[in-house]
Formats: sequence, C-alpha cells, structure tokens
Amino acid sequence: MFASPVRRVLFGLTIFLSICVFAVLGYVRAGFSLNDAIYFVVITVFGVGYGEVQPIQTPFLRTLTILVIVFGYGAAVYTVGGFIQMLVDGELQNALKARKMSNGIANLNGHTIVCGYGRMGSMMARELQENGKPLVVIDEGEAKVAQAQQDGLFAMVGNATEETILMMAGIDRAKTLATMLPDDAANAFICVTARDMNKSVEVISRGEAPSAEKKLRMCGADHVVMMAAIAAKRAAQLVIRPTAASLLKTHGQADAVNDELGAIGLTMEELRVESGTVLEGQPIDAIQIKGNFAFLIVAVRSANGTVVMNPAASTILHAEDVVIVLGHKKDIPTISAQYLLKRAKMSYRGASH
Repeated sequence: MFASPVRRVLFGLTIFLSICVFAVLGYVRAGFSLNDAIYFVVITVFGVGYGEVQPIQTPFLRTLTILVIVFGYGAAVYTVGGFIQMLVDGELQNALKARKMSNGIANLNGHTIVCGYGRMGSMMARELQENGKPLVVIDEGEAKVAQAQQDGLFAMVGNATEETILMMAGIDRAKTLATMLPDDAANAFICVTARDMNKSVEVISRGEAPSAEKKLRMCGADHVVMMAAIAAKRAAQLVIRPTAASLLKTHGQADAVNDELGAIGLTMEELRVESGTVLEGQPIDAIQIKGNFAFLIVAVRSANGTVVMNPAASTILHAEDVVIVLGHKKDIPTISAQYLLKRAKMSYRGASH
C-alpha cells in the first residue's frame, strides 16, 4: 500500500536531512571545516557544480561524494514527488480548509455543540442554522462531517467522549451541548465529560431506552429527549386529532406544539359538524357556550380540505366541516359535553358520548 502524500513528504525530508548530516560529518572527519562541509554537501546534492572546496582525491572522499549524490538526489526527488502528489490530491487544500475551520471554531462564543450528524443531529443542526444560532458538529464519520461542512457548518471528525475533541470544539465557551447519538451509553459518557469540563453548559441528550432518562440526568444532562415517546405521541395525535395535527404540520409548526400548550394547561381539539345538525348552514358565532368557560376558534377546515385560519364570525358552517378550538384542558370536555347535550347530533372527536 502506498503511503499518503503527507507521509511521503515527511519521510523524504527525514531521509534527506539525515543524509546531509551524515555527509557533513564525513567531510569534517576528512579535514573540511564545518562551513566548507555544509557548503560542499549543498552544491553536491543539488548539482550546482561551482567547484570543489578541497581536492577529492582519497577513496573515502570519492566514495562519500558518490553516496551523497546518489542518495541525496534520490531523497530530494522522492520528497518533491510527494509534495506534487499532495498538490494533485488536494491535501494541501484540505489542510488549509481544516485550518480555516479550526480558526472559525476558535472565534465562536456561546455556541452549540451538536454531537452526531445522523438523522436527528442533522435535523437539529439545520434548525439551529436556519435560526442563526452558531454551532459546531462533531461526528466520527468522515462522510458525515464532509456533508455537514458542505451544508455550511463548522464540523470536525472525532469522538465527543474525548476531552481533547470537546476542547477543540470550544466546550469551555459553549452555551449548549446536544448529544444526538442513538447510543445511550455514548450519550452518558459525553454528558459526564462535558459537565466536568464546563459546569455551566446546558446539556441536552437524546434517550432511547425507557430507563435512560434518569441515568442520563445523573450523568449531567439538563434535558433528555426521548425520541420514541415523542414519535408515539405524534402518532397518537394523528389518530385522536387528525385535523388539528395536520393543520399544525401544514402551517410549519413543530410537532411538539400540543406538548408546549399542555405545559400551560391548554389543548387544541376539534369539533366536526355532521350532516343534519342545527349548525349546518349556520355561522360560527352560533357556537355559544354559557358559563364560566372560554375557548378560541383557531381555524375551520372544510370538507374539501381548505383551511381558513382565524375565521370570521360570519363564516358559514357546512356538513363535514371541522372546527379547531383552543381552550383549557379542564374546560374543553365540559364545553363539549354541554354542547353535545344541546345539539345531540353533533359529534366531538376525543370525548365520550
């Protein structure tokens, strides 16, 4: 197997310098001064031929000179060949690019370190990039790092469990570290290492196994994202509230909107107008609930799929229209029950009849 161009250049330089040193010592031993010996070796190796500093008459000097010419010139040609190959292969360009990348990372402050550029890591990095948040990607795969760099991100090859790699990524200056690897053990090691190197950094970890959340938090994670749980909730939303879920997706909202609403006690539900009910052909303001309850009509989706956001009170409801409402979790079921009692022919998804 052929050596890489960089190794070839380094090896050639080492051999060339060794030959020069050996030759200088040989000429000094033969009676040359150190200055004359260095000068004579240089003009001999490079074939300049300005003349001999001293006569080369002894067998030792002639043999030494022949060896210097043959091996010195050979080492020089080998080294130059490696340098040309390095230029052809683009390794010099890659080295300059790597240095530019390193300098760019060194200038970051308050950035996010994303460990892993797989499916989840790339999605997170893209979201941060679109929102103008500075970040650095770490991944062990050269292909993934190349893809991240092609996507316009600072990225480096390495194992994020190693302190030297995290230090190169600027963990001491980072605001957040997110480890998105599909391996709970690797994520735990990264959490421990990052927390040890920067006590104030906010650590976000991906979790796979149900028991991983507690362990990851013990290892230093501030937040644990359970991917399977999020996917299950998303699937359930598509079953329980298909219109509301598709509405959020259509308008570019995150799948976790309902979770965020739930954190402040709100929920988004849907009411379907069935044929033959008193609301068919009536305006939206015909939906009235008496009592100490409050809700907001967010949108109306017609039977043909057209969605009207923030519909006017005069919007006429038709059969198979779906009304998306937003209200308090504890009020929505009561509102639905009261409404169904008054208009028994209207069904409400998600509530018991």
